[in-house]
Formats: sequence, C-alpha cells, structure tokens
Amino acid sequence: MKGVILAGGSGTRLSPITKIVNKHFLPVGKYPMIYWSLLKLKEANIENVLLIINQDDRPLYDKLIGDGRELELKVTYKIQDEPLGIAHGVSLAQSFVGNSPFIVLLGDNLFQDSLRKAVNDFDVDPKMGHVFLKKVTNPMAYGIAEIDSKTNKIKAIEEKPANPKSDLCVTGIYLYEASVFRYMKQLVPSNRGELEITDLNNQLIKEGQLGYQMLNGWWIDAGTHESLYYANQLINGDRKEPNHE
Repeated sequence: MKGVILAGGSGTRLSPITKIVNKHFLPVGKYPMIYWSLLKLKEANIENVLLIINQDDRPLYDKLIGDGRELELKVTYKIQDEPLGIAHGVSLAQSFVGNSPFIVLLGDNLFQDSLRKAVNDFDVDPKMGHVFLKKVTNPMAYGIAEIDSKTNKIKAIEEKPANPKSDLCVTGIYLYEASVFRYMKQLVPSNRGELEITDLNNQLIKEGQLGYQMLNGWWIDAGTHESLYYANQLINGDRKEPNHE
C-alpha cells in the first residue's frame, strides 16, 4: 500500500494568510497541518508517500519534510501546475503508485480514526475503491452519499446538493486499486473546469466497485477560518466534535 496526499491548492477560504503561505503549513496543535496526514499514514504502516504540491511551495516542503526521514517515511513530490481538481491531482500519482493499491488523503482533512484496519482489510477487498463517510449537519456543503436501504450500498454521490438525499458526507479519505487509473482517463471537466473525484467514485458505483464505512471519531475539513479553529480545539482535546457548519 502506498500513500498519496493532496497538499496543493490556493487555500482561498483561509485568505489573507494563504496569500503568503500554503494552508498545509498552518499550525494545528503542535504540528503543521500537513504532519497529521503523514502521521496517520505512518500509523497505518504506510511508509512510501507522495505529496502533490504547488511548485512555489516546493522549497518550504524540502525544508520542513524533505525526504521524510525524520518522520521515518519515504516522501517524494509531484507538482500540480494548476488547480484542476482532486481527481486530476490523484491522476498525477500513477507512476508513483505503479501496480500497488493506494490511499489518498486530502491534506486539510483531519480525523480521529486509525486507518490501519481499513488499509489491511482493503488488501483482501474485491472492490476497486473504498470511501469513508461521516454524518454532518450541513450536507449542502459536501459531496453526499445516498445509501440504498435494502442493499446497504452507495447508490450515488452528489456534490453539494441543493436537496440532499442524506446527511452522509464523503470525507477526503479514499482507498483505490491501481486499476482505477483507467477510469480517470475517461473523466471530463465539470462546470467549474475540474476533474471531480465524485465523478470517479460514481463510475465505480455503477460498476459495483465502491465500498464504504463510517468514521466513528471526529472529522473536520480544516480549510476555513472557523474549521481551522475547531481543528486546533479537537487536536488539543478541548472539543469533542465539530458542528460541520
């Protein structure tokens, strides 16, 4: 199993500080935000990690993380020249992944659960992909999974729905087999000009190739001022669960 962390982007939701520093370097507890994703992968016994980053941030990553030796990881880098979507960022990992299964983390998603069991179970899972869901109070802000009550399988995922069919958010944690890259080549840009990870996952749903599980602990997208504040409280143990609002 290999690890891929998406840590590029412009971080406009955290402006103005992100005009001078990438959001993944902002502090959450005693570490920069990006450390938490790296430590989650390490805990799951994943040593080979690819960071997808912006070109301008490369010198800072070299200084902060380098080759990952201090964290007992093997870290390499790939540049995403333009913010063309999560699926585009994942597609850049194909040569790094090779034939291995891999896990993708969004670098601004922080969570409590260990990934170790899910990673181990995926090695014997016949499905091509696996997502992690979390109940939220504001489903219109996320990609939302609709679950078939009879089969307990995901029927579809809708991105930021006006009329959500559930309150189950698809979090920024994804497990994939290497064969998923053939589906990525079929994706077309959305209305916002991006290759959407939701489109990829919906294709896997149609093929009966997407599994899921619920996150039991807290989860937060720390990409806004309010959620970054909540993330620090969660990491420090001052808050039990974010409002997701």
